[in-house]
This record gives sequence, C-alpha cells and structure tokens, in this order.
Amino acid sequence: MAERPCQYERNLARCPCTYEPCEKKGLCCECLHYHWSRGELPACLFPPEIERTYDRSLKRFIEYYKDKV
Repeated sequence: MAERPCQYERNLARCPCTYEPCEKKGLCCECLHYHWSRGELPACLFPPEIERTYDRSLKRFIEYYKDKV
C-alpha cells in the first residue's frame, strides 16, 4: 500500500484543540494514537464547550452523545 503524505497544514487549520502547547496539532495520526493509548478521544470529536474542559474520556463522549443520535 502506498504511503499517503500528511495534510499537516490542512489538519492544523481545522484542529479544534485548545491545549497549548500541543505538539500533536495537525498530526492527526499521532494525536489519535496518543489519546487512544490513554483511553481518550481527540478534541475533534467533542463540541467546543466540552473540548475546553480537557475531559476527553470515553465516558464524557458517551454522556454527551447518547441522546443526540
């Protein structure tokens, strides 16, 4: 399988993460691996009001979205 180049600039422009200084901004694959290894999800899966709390837990994700589907 051919390797695909990272769309760093495009990813960075769309990244909603408010954590500074995050060295993973724009590097979605690294961000996802980091958060998943901690039992979390990345900022881009949360609405802004929850993302700002830095509670990226699966529990918080389910609590927020359980009645929205």
